[in-house]
Amino acid sequence: MPTHSAQATWNGNLQDGSGTFEGSTGAISGPYSFESRFEGNDDTSPEELIAAAHASCFSMALSNILAEAGHTPEDVTTDANATLKMVDGDPTITTIHLTTKGVVPGIDNDTFVQHAQAAKKGCPVSKALAGVTIKLDAELIG
Repeated sequence: MPTHSAQATWNGNLQDGSGTFEGSTGAISGPYSFESRFEGNDDTSPEELIAAAHASCFSMALSNILAEAGHTPEDVTTDANATLKMVDGDPTITTIHLTTKGVVPGIDNDTFVQHAQAAKKGCPVSKALAGVTIKLDAELIG
């Protein structure tokens, strides 16, 4: 299994500084800042990157679980929202809320939800984020 990497650079102090990140393949890169993390400007944030990693990993895991059960999905789309809050004076990712929808011929919604719960538990990013509350809403849309 490969090791994946990224690099981030920060210049200046926390509130006035800024940073950039880039994945080793160059496929992802961009600026991040205090404002993007705590005030919501248009730069990215570490939490957005974690949400993107979780959504993509979860969608892959769910697709695999469905296919292994004999129900190859036409589409699995997952949104992830990572919530950053102050906990005991420290910024902390407290919750990641996954919302997934799937087009999977031949199964009912309850079966889809069961497979989604298994993906939530088994996805490598979910495992890496074991200290964070992970919520899940799943819906079969076709």
